[in-house]
Amino acid sequence: MANKITDETIDYVGILAKLELSPGEREQAKKDMEEMLDYIDLLGELDTGDVEPMSHVFPIHNVFRDDIPANTDHRGDILANAPAQKDGSFKVPKTVE
Repeated sequence: MANKITDETIDYVGILAKLELSPGEREQAKKDMEEMLDYIDLLGELDTGDVEPMSHVFPIHNVFRDDIPANTDHRGDILANAPAQKDGSFKVPKTVE
């Protein structure tokens, strides 16, 4: 293990994450963080010179539908469901004095 995490680092991360760690949890967190950093170091050693940069692991293709205008003026049907209405609008109870 090339990466060593200090107790101060664990305390700091615990404060940032608003965690109260028991001594056993602190040791486990230290071990887990060291393993993560070792793995990141291992990934850094990979030769990616021939790999094309990408933004996602999987190919992402947007699927759009045609924008077809439609008559959506169903005001009467919508207002029929309203408990109260006035001048073609919903009438609601006053909420602010």
